[in-house]
Formats: sequence, structure tokens, C-alpha cells
Amino acid sequence: MAKIKPFKGLRPPKEIVEELACLPYDVMNSEEAAQMAEGKEKSLLRITKAEIECPDVDDIHSETVYNKAVENFKAFQEKSWLQQDGQAKYYIYAQTMNGKTQYGIVGAAACADYENGIIKKHELTRPEKEEDRMVLTRYLNANIEPVFFAYKAVPEIDKIVAEIVKNNPPEYDFTAEDGFGHHFWTIDSAETNKKIERLFAEKVPFTYVADGHHRTAAAARIGLEKTAQNPNHSGDEEYNFFMAVHFPDDQLQIIDYNRVVADLNGLSDVDFLAECSKGFEVVNMGEEIYKPSKLHEFSLYLSGSWYKLTAKEGTYDDEDPIGVLDVTILSKQILDPVLDIKDLRTSKRVDFVGGIRGLAELKRRVDSGEMKAAFALYPVSMQQLINIADSGNIMPPKTTWFEPKLRSGLVIHKLD
Repeated sequence: MAKIKPFKGLRPPKEIVEELACLPYDVMNSEEAAQMAEGKEKSLLRITKAEIECPDVDDIHSETVYNKAVENFKAFQEKSWLQQDGQAKYYIYAQTMNGKTQYGIVGAAACADYENGIIKKHELTRPEKEEDRMVLTRYLNANIEPVFFAYKAVPEIDKIVAEIVKNNPPEYDFTAEDGFGHHFWTIDSAETNKKIERLFAEKVPFTYVADGHHRTAAAARIGLEKTAQNPNHSGDEEYNFFMAVHFPDDQLQIIDYNRVVADLNGLSDVDFLAECSKGFEVVNMGEEIYKPSKLHEFSLYLSGSWYKLTAKEGTYDDEDPIGVLDVTILSKQILDPVLDIKDLRTSKRVDFVGGIRGLAELKRRVDSGEMKAAFALYPVSMQQLINIADSGNIMPPKTTWFEPKLRSGLVIHKLD
């Protein structure tokens, strides 16, 4: 069963939370981070993307950058921009997008649960990204940003959250520049905190990494590293845990993650469509944007026209957690055999567009001449993600896109 405990969060005063909070480190590059932090002295990007304050450093993974992050982290605490709570507690973090709100519990997940499979993953990690977050965690001695977990909903936990939200004003409540709402409550009752910890231990056999595989892997490795360094290790030290926001699965929605390709591997439009028709029923839908409406239905944008592609029987396996995925069908039927795109992780001829940008972004990239064709996919379901994680399988690259992204800086977990 999952071990998720309360912790003494390091948090900003409510008066500055909107300036301090920021998007996670991995959704922007250094230039974009600098623009986002411009005019915001208190932005957490000055810690999570400290290279923005090191203009003369070429390597963003250099010791100079990590030392700047440490310097700024200390300064934020000395200036009381970050203040530690006196008692260990859970927190509720809610996000609102398009009128729908999802409520998560912020708690400290156990590194041991990651090692023994209680925390389930569905993606492979890239060693260099994992190493970067591990080094930053080691320098700061803190989980500076949360990871996004899901668990199979527990009515008793839902009830506790609903009562707190109904009867207490949020500690933080703001709408970010992207239009998404962020709401945050502290759970101050010792009795309620104990009850939540017990319910997780009794009712939640597994948790699932939804977003943040690299931060999760890095946190678990830091836990093992610190364990090996401590001859008096007991298992209760803070470094044995890392910060995660735990959302019930029935409140989450995965949005589409689409593909654009740079060329047709030497084929004409006519020949390419003929190849597509071997595995799909192909219907020309005209110039109006067409969005897939169900599983195994795709949209193709090519030379100013949208096409509906419906996978033919026999091109997929609904009994196979991987074979049922539309990303698998697209790769096996078109990307690999027709376009000769073998490895989505390394090919320079394919790129990925999160559904939050809309299908108009696919059209724009093709119409501009940057790309030759675009594929829109029907989004993966939470149940599909859970099935894959439970079966020990790994999703193909760039399969899931969660929105809204968690804001960093609402709460931080120190490892000492």
C-alpha cells in the first residue's frame, strides 16, 4: 500500500505567491524562462532555471548555475519569500481549467515505494534529464517542484477534501497568465492529517506517475544516495520522501498529443494517401479543421485538406495495453513502414504538439512549410494509462499530455 505522509512545507506568503509561482522547469527553454521571469524578482524560475541569471555561462548544467540556484534559494528564505510551516501537514492543491476543477492532495511519497513498484510509471526517462534534476535536488537539499501523481479515487478521501474546500477559504487563490486557476488549502487539523495518512495506507495500493517521471526518478535516487551516506539511517528521515500532488483518477483528463512530420519519405501526396488507405479508411473532410471523435480515428492534414483516417480491423489489438493505443497504430501503420520513422525518441523528421495548442497549430506548422503533414490523435484515457502501468508496460514516447501543469513554488519539501 502507498506510504504518503504530511510534511512541513516551505511556502511563500500569500501576498507574493502569484509572482513567485511558475510553470515547471521542463515546459520552457532558458530564453522563455528569462522572459517569464522578467520584472519578477521573486519568481521561482530564478532557482529552477538559474541559468537565466548566468548570462556568461554556456552550459546550463554547470556548477556555476547550480551554485546560483543555491544562492537564490537561501536568499528567498532569508528574505522570508519562503517560510517553513511549523507542523507537518497535508495540503490541497486544486486547478481549474475550462470551468472544471480537479483537487489533489500534496503529500510526501516514499522513495521506497518507487523502488518496490508501489509507485507505477508508464514512461522511460532520459538519463541526462534525470541527472540534471538529481544534481539540483542534491545542491538544494529540497524537492523544489512537485510531481503529478494519480490514484484510484477513494470516496472517503474525496469527502474530506470536499468538506475542507467547502468550509475554509483557500490560502492561495489566483488565476495565472494562461487563464488557469490555482487554489491551495492547508490542512491544519492533526486528526484530519492522521486520517488521510491512514486512508492512503489502507485504501490506495498503488499511485501512478502522471507527469514528472524525471523528477520522480531523481528524487528516488537521491533518497538511496543519502541512505548510503548515513550510518544511522532509520527510514524516517525526510530524504526518504519526495513531494507529489496526488489526484484521484476520476477527476483527471488526458488531452491529445499530436505529431507533425517534415516530409513524406519521397512519396507524392497521392501515393502517400494510397499507402495510408492500406491500414485506414480515408475520407477527405475538406478545408475545415477535423478533430478525431473516438478511439482509432485520426485526422491527417496534408496540402490544405483534412482527412479522416479510421483504422481498419486487424490493425490494432484491443486486448493488448500497448497495441490498443492510437500512437502504436500510427507508428506501425504509417510512421515506420511508410515514412521510415523508426525511433520517435531520436528522429529529427517528426515533432510533437501538445493538444493544449489546438489543431490550428498543426495547420499552421504545415501551411508555413516547416512541416509536410500533421496527424491528430484521440487522447489516451486514464484507464489506458493505469492498464499500461499495472501491466508493467511502457507507453510510446509523447503519448500523454496533462493540463493544467502544476505551478511550482506553492510549496517546497526540504530534505532535512
